[in-house]
Amino acid sequence: MPLTVEMIVFLTLGAAAGGFINGLSGTGTALFAMGFYLIVLDPLQAVAIVALMSVLAGVQGAWIVRQSIQKHPIRLARFLVPGLCSLPLGVMALSALDDVWLRMGIGALLISYGLVFGFRATLPELSRPTPRMDVLVGAVGGFLGGVSGASGAVPAVWLSMRNWPKADTRAVLQPFNICILTLTVAVLAVTGAFTETALWALVITIPVGLMAAQVGIMLFRVLSNTQFRRLLILLSLATGIVTWVGVFL
Repeated sequence: MPLTVEMIVFLTLGAAAGGFINGLSGTGTALFAMGFYLIVLDPLQAVAIVALMSVLAGVQGAWIVRQSIQKHPIRLARFLVPGLCSLPLGVMALSALDDVWLRMGIGALLISYGLVFGFRATLPELSRPTPRMDVLVGAVGGFLGGVSGASGAVPAVWLSMRNWPKADTRAVLQPFNICILTLTVAVLAVTGAFTETALWALVITIPVGLMAAQVGIMLFRVLSNTQFRRLLILLSLATGIVTWVGVFL
């Protein structure tokens, strides 16, 4: 059915917010868009649309760090392969899991990390290789991608501890989100998430989200490496706060 004026307004706001933060950081689309979408769409439709918008906006962001992606394929694979394996579990849990305690736990972790490191003069420094933790973080990200579309929340925390150039950090985070959420979209499409209403919603979401992502990408280009790492930490704090608010509302 055609969209109402109320739906158009909230979809536009959600797409603009989600697209911008995706362009800026390579993640966070669900955090900034989902609150708007859940007002006018059911959860399954909202997750499907946010996931698709994340993929389309993410392709633009991945293009600007394509050289860094090509330089470190093994590093990316340590996150991506376990994430793809755990994603179906998250999708199944979307309709079967009472996820209140899960969201409270993840929210508490993100808030604690953001408060401890977000406002300190020095950022956490992790220089040694941690392949096993990379695999675990990727698996958790894949599961959360299936449950809520927020595949980048935990990987963003982990990657913000690395003193890498911002392009190298984004070269893991952005393609990870794209691949995880592409599979999420495919699975949700098979389950019937893209109803007539959802397809109408995409008419608003896609162009607005893509344009907003370009604005975010322009700002990303001027951030220093340290500023980008701090952005990821503060984004983690915001994700945790929104998660807790969502639990108690």
